[in-house]
Amino acid sequence: MQFEVLATCHTTRARVSRMKLAHGVTLLPTFMPVATQAAIKGLTAQQMESLGVTLILNNTYHLNLRPGIKILDEAGGAHKFQGWNRNLLTDSGGFQLVSLNKFTTITEEGALFQDPFTGEPTMLTPEESMSIQHSIGGDIMMQLDDVVASLTTGPRVGEAMQRSVRWLDRCIEFHQKSGRDKFQNLFAIVQGGLDPELRNQCLEQMIRRKDKVAGFAIGGLSGGEAKDTFWRIIKQCAEGLPTDRPRYAMGIGFAEDLLICVALGIDMADCVFPTRTARFGVALTFAGPLNLKLRKHSHDLKPIEEGCPCPTCSSGTSRALLHHTVTIETAAAHAVSMHNLVFQARLMGGARDAILAGTFPGYLKNFFADYYGGTGYPKWCCDALKSVGVDLLEGLDDPKVVKGDGARWEYAIDP
Repeated sequence: MQFEVLATCHTTRARVSRMKLAHGVTLLPTFMPVATQAAIKGLTAQQMESLGVTLILNNTYHLNLRPGIKILDEAGGAHKFQGWNRNLLTDSGGFQLVSLNKFTTITEEGALFQDPFTGEPTMLTPEESMSIQHSIGGDIMMQLDDVVASLTTGPRVGEAMQRSVRWLDRCIEFHQKSGRDKFQNLFAIVQGGLDPELRNQCLEQMIRRKDKVAGFAIGGLSGGEAKDTFWRIIKQCAEGLPTDRPRYAMGIGFAEDLLICVALGIDMADCVFPTRTARFGVALTFAGPLNLKLRKHSHDLKPIEEGCPCPTCSSGTSRALLHHTVTIETAAAHAVSMHNLVFQARLMGGARDAILAGTFPGYLKNFFADYYGGTGYPKWCCDALKSVGVDLLEGLDDPKVVKGDGARWEYAIDP
């Protein structure tokens, strides 16, 4: 990996970086679409490349189950198997310790899973996670960490944090002995739950291993914790991590979360959100999410968003057509998925351009005014950005502030 910081924001902690990996250059900050089982749902690898995406995510646990390592080895890795020519990051399988906790037993050796398809036991150790990721061939690979649900409290959180450090050492040793560390880059994951002291302890331990890893991730969030706690943990970790390594916030996908993470110093994020919400008929726009299932769109011949360059909007596909077919015809889900992924790319690309131009604080103010101006600014967003020098309410005659998380969705109500 070659990593170079190109510009930093004069006010916030945001930055633009150039990350060169074996399959090309990815500019940061960026959002990574999730291809859990070697496919973005509904889209081909060629479509993804045509949208300008340069980095996607595959999942180690799921690819190990299906199609299995044998076929990936025969194909020459996941790049060739899925026809993807750009950069690829592989999750370690650690998240499945939470999502499949009913099927999982954690020991010091590793995570013992019960295969949800066959019922057969499968042990995922740090060494096995590395071995699977070697077969997948991702340009970036994640350590196996002991993940607990973000709302977990008590001794289990500290136990998981310390075990994640020990498992990192085992991942590093196995990876270095394999010789694949020359072209596959290992990232460490900072754990510690919602406890700032545990996060500091983990940061200290991880940074001691800086010369043995290519980058750092922040794990264990986006699991239902209060947004006010979420941003404070992100800020604490981002401030503590080295400036000469990429910083990755795992599982982040909402537009407001992404921009706040960028302002706090995060370079990379991933989430299934843009494609999953598309399958439920929700399109992402700079004026807020758009529920295409609502009857008010049945005669609306405008595109999802004026000026959007995605294939769906630029081809003239109307909201009315999507209202008529969404959640019924798979083509509509594909069309909205393409739009949503382009929205995420435009959001992050706009942030990069603004940081380079020295106008990122204004970019933030404009985005939040368009996205939340009519419904009220979430207090946590105001607090998070004010902590890095951006006052969203400055200069507003009658600002509306919504306490709590203030999430704005128009999913289910059909007037």
